[in-house]
Amino acid sequence: MTNSNKIKVGIFGGSGYGGSELLRILLFHPAFEVAFVSAGEHAGKPVASVHKNLNKLTDLAFISSEKALELTNQVNAIFLALPHGQAIEIVPQLSENIVVIDLSGDFRLDDESIFLRYYKREHPGNIQKKFVYGITELNREEISNARLISNPGCFATATLLALGPLYKEGLVVGSAIIDAKTGSSGSGAKAAQNTHHPQRSNSFYAYKPFEHQHLPEIKQTLDKLGAKPADLIFTTHSMPVSRGIFASCYVELSDKLSQKDLQNVFQSFYEDSFFVRLVETSPDINWVKNTNFCDIAVNTDGKFAAVFSAIDNLVKGAAGQAVQNLNLIMGRPETEGLIFTGSNP
Repeated sequence: MTNSNKIKVGIFGGSGYGGSELLRILLFHPAFEVAFVSAGEHAGKPVASVHKNLNKLTDLAFISSEKALELTNQVNAIFLALPHGQAIEIVPQLSENIVVIDLSGDFRLDDESIFLRYYKREHPGNIQKKFVYGITELNREEISNARLISNPGCFATATLLALGPLYKEGLVVGSAIIDAKTGSSGSGAKAAQNTHHPQRSNSFYAYKPFEHQHLPEIKQTLDKLGAKPADLIFTTHSMPVSRGIFASCYVELSDKLSQKDLQNVFQSFYEDSFFVRLVETSPDINWVKNTNFCDIAVNTDGKFAAVFSAIDNLVKGAAGQAVQNLNLIMGRPETEGLIFTGSNP
């Protein structure tokens, strides 16, 4: 049964992990209602037959992308949870009255040559210029007044929330070293050699050194925050867990700061950001799994700072942040529909 008072939303690409999390959140959101969800290979199937965790919680069935395009004039907002390269094809077909939040990398990068290098396809050009980068806590005002949002990557979210305050306050000299680890769900729902359980369950390894596609969006954002271009060394690692990102960020400070001074920088910066929690010594991915929180810890010897951040890659790193951004655009409380805890243990 539909509720005429609710804000109608549609989802393109609902069969993957990002789409699954969007459904898990939106089905219980007090102000939003899912009008349709597409999934090409599963069109016609009940959503709960693909996402077993939603059994008895929804009567929705997947439809084709073609059918979804026909229904877009009936919704207020669209989430695109599609593989890289597909949103570029869909966005030009959407009405200019619809809010669009894209969870892929299609509209994150300004520079055409950098986009080609990291995504191996042509840049979306003038369309990209209309998109606002949706790192919520760092870009809240611009997001609130936008219609088109490019949701950040999961590694980018964890890293930017860790380093944003330091670059904004001009406290970094030299290179930032970012050592980031992720769970297997970050590679998507379809099995691949590097995400196959026997390969990953008792293993740990680095991948894409200097070449990960989230590196340029991190640099692009820090460049805009800081007074001078950011110099980054960024390496990603595979963890033998399903969910979670843990980022360890190391910088040299421009001023000598005590531990208390550094904590005050972050407390002041995030005092109005409910989903950023400052913790002692180190975060733990278990504390943030299945939540929209980012836990951050800061440590310093006076000259160098180590900033640790932990997020759930599928929630704060994808679907949760997307809903947080739509809350802002629609004038809803930023936290609405997103207050859920992790588990202990």
